[in-house]
Amino acid sequence: MPLTVFVTGAAGFIGSHVCEALLSRGDRVAGLDNFDPFYDRMIKERNLRALRAHPAFSFTEGDIRDAATLSRWGEGSPPDALIHLAAKAGVRPSVADPAGYADVNVLGTIRLLDWARKRAVPKFLFASSSSVYGGNTKVPFSEDDFVDRPVSPYAATKKAGELLCHTYCHLYGMNVVALRFFTVYGPRQRPEMAIHKFTRGIFEGREIDLYGDGSSRRDYTYIDDIVSGVLGSMSAPPGYRVYNLGESATISLADLVSLLEKACGRPAARRFRPPEPGDVPVTFADISRARSEFGYDPRIPIGAGVDRFVEWYRREETIREDQGRRVP
Repeated sequence: MPLTVFVTGAAGFIGSHVCEALLSRGDRVAGLDNFDPFYDRMIKERNLRALRAHPAFSFTEGDIRDAATLSRWGEGSPPDALIHLAAKAGVRPSVADPAGYADVNVLGTIRLLDWARKRAVPKFLFASSSSVYGGNTKVPFSEDDFVDRPVSPYAATKKAGELLCHTYCHLYGMNVVALRFFTVYGPRQRPEMAIHKFTRGIFEGREIDLYGDGSSRRDYTYIDDIVSGVLGSMSAPPGYRVYNLGESATISLADLVSLLEKACGRPAARRFRPPEPGDVPVTFADISRARSEFGYDPRIPIGAGVDRFVEWYRREETIREDQGRRVP
């Protein structure tokens, strides 16, 4: 039976893919986004283009902290689930703006939890992050690991969001899922994220900045696998549950750049810089809980994912060049 699903951050990288997947399986989707100026609004408008044309999709522009916006967004059919993806993103920018990150990521999450409580929403999904593991050296990271020592304001806000979700589950009996995403990449990835930024630099012949000595390792997760995990987690057991969503594999920064060079067909000009505050040496997901409880099964290894991303990037650049030639 089709569901009605509300999605915050619907115009973003992950949000637009999640909305498309929900619509593809026959659900009705109500999206919300405030077009935060962290990056160009036109990028998000392109993300929304196919969604806006779908008869089962509606969209509200507004802020998750604004009561009037939430009231307007909540008109019509009550949702069967709320997927909360909206947030101020990024570890490094959060160091420069901790108050702003707390305002959006913590206060905004409280507003949405309250909104969902008052409407008795059956399932609330919260986008957390692998950054909550901080500088943990025990790998792979398990959901039962100690995560009370975040090393960036962004990580602290995501941990705070998890605690709030647990509190609302305890006080009001809400069914809440916290999803710890591990470095998501793929078509439409935000332009400041490593794979997108490195690819652009390689094609433009500019130096790419590598923070540290290239040995840091990340568990990169392709967008299709993340989307399958988000949708799968809607059938998670009741109560409060936390899940890692990663590929359960790691690659070093140096090897990632080598993969990109091969996919792009040209060399990268590397510029090594000192590690940034908030950076961690490794992320690595233990996904056994998600696999056993709702069948999460990531299928796109980093090599194949990088090839797919570079193919998408080439197509996008061709489209932009064609559009530029048409401008009188």
